[in-house]
Amino acid sequence: MAKSNGTNSMTGFARASGQDEKLSWHWEAKSVNGKGLDLRCRLPQGMEGLEPQVRSRVSDLFSRGNFSLHLATQDTGSDSQFQVNRMFLDELIQTTRDIQKANNDIEPIRLDSLLAVKGVIDVVQDNEDEAKINARQKAILADLNSVLTGLAEVRAEEGGKIKDVLAGLLDKIGELSQQAEQTAAMQPDKIKAKLADQVAELLEALPALPEERLAQEAAVLMTKADVREELDRLKAHREAAEQLLTDGGVIGRRLDFLCQELNREANTLCSKAAEMELSNIGLDLKATIEQLREQVQNIE
Repeated sequence: MAKSNGTNSMTGFARASGQDEKLSWHWEAKSVNGKGLDLRCRLPQGMEGLEPQVRSRVSDLFSRGNFSLHLATQDTGSDSQFQVNRMFLDELIQTTRDIQKANNDIEPIRLDSLLAVKGVIDVVQDNEDEAKINARQKAILADLNSVLTGLAEVRAEEGGKIKDVLAGLLDKIGELSQQAEQTAAMQPDKIKAKLADQVAELLEALPALPEERLAQEAAVLMTKADVREELDRLKAHREAAEQLLTDGGVIGRRLDFLCQELNREANTLCSKAAEMELSNIGLDLKATIEQLREQVQNIE
């Protein structure tokens, strides 16, 4: 099995079952979002030796997510026998009696509750030859492959839907950036006119200021109001995100980093906006980038 090159979600669920003449088994696998690859594996008593192979196969197929794998088995043979661990049962009975004597308000514990305690009743199987045991484990691992493949397909299907959402949000960011560019193109002239009015008022109210000082102040304000660099970086980050979606694979972390950079530029754009129109566009950009970031958290 190999990792998928598509855009995959980190959430999914799958099942697979099998049986032979003595045992039936049932695999369940689910995954949710995670920063890395984390696996919790629950195997029945006597099959703990399968865990290294389970972990190896999960890491071969997936790169990120919190995984939970559960294998349940049930005896289907007619030659099984049960054996009661009388020593353990007697100890439990005596312990419960002692507790009841010390606490009169405790209701008597039923025998069936004690029999349900793990270790009181053991299943005794007839001896099987090693070939049958190996064949069963091979079949169980084959069904493990099936459940992991099914989980990967679910994650890929969900990832395809998220990819479409991300593409739409990136398109919206591109549209808003274009609106900001058109609005920003008018900003220097508006600032220049506003400065001219302010300078005229100052010249009337106060003794004339040196022209060089006025020119310096105007240049500083014009530089602070220039948002072309922020718009250029917004475009570069957006194009990089679009390229990642095209390439596919394990792209979640890189997309998350680009979301941080997009948000940084949107914040600077808002801080430099001298007109309400540009400020509103910046706020719309921030909201759209936040939606993008939320969806990216689901990507492997």
